Amino acid sequence: MNNGNRWQYGPFKRARERTRVDIDVLENPFLASLGMSRTAWRDGYAEFRLHLQPELLNRQRVLQGGVVATLLDAACGYAGLYSADPQRPIHAVTLSLTLNFLDKGVGETLIGKGFLERKGRSVYFARGEAWIDSKTLIATAQGTFKYAGGYGRRELSGASPGELD
Repeated sequence: MNNGNRWQYGPFKRARERTRVDIDVLENPFLASLGMSRTAWRDGYAEFRLHLQPELLNRQRVLQGGVVATLLDAACGYAGLYSADPQRPIHAVTLSLTLNFLDKGVGETLIGKGFLERKGRSVYFARGEAWIDSKTLIATAQGTFKYAGGYGRRELSGASPGELD
């Protein structure tokens, strides 16, 4: 077997096929390439899942921290992007993301939960949690995001109580 093509053969090929996600549903090719799926999305909340595969582990054979960071960035980011109208998607960019790693990533499934904390006309704040198998909290995150391209902006008169003006 050619090591340069290890993703095309054996268990790696089966793992990649098993974790493939419909990009149209996810709307994010990078997350789809990792095998992430969005399992919940509503106003103020987003949840993603990732079945752990050998190529996502570091040399200590535990989950690579960058995978956790990516999952939490997505969960926190999507928590502020829900749109009831699929024809009017909302987009944003990450301004800041702070993570705290609490435990090792050893298990079967990584679950990321994002919660919208506050939002303004152009910026919103979210927090996130990363869980292994719904049992072990392995990381937390806090993020600041900026709405992109005018999407998600509210008029001053449309502010709800508790939202930034």
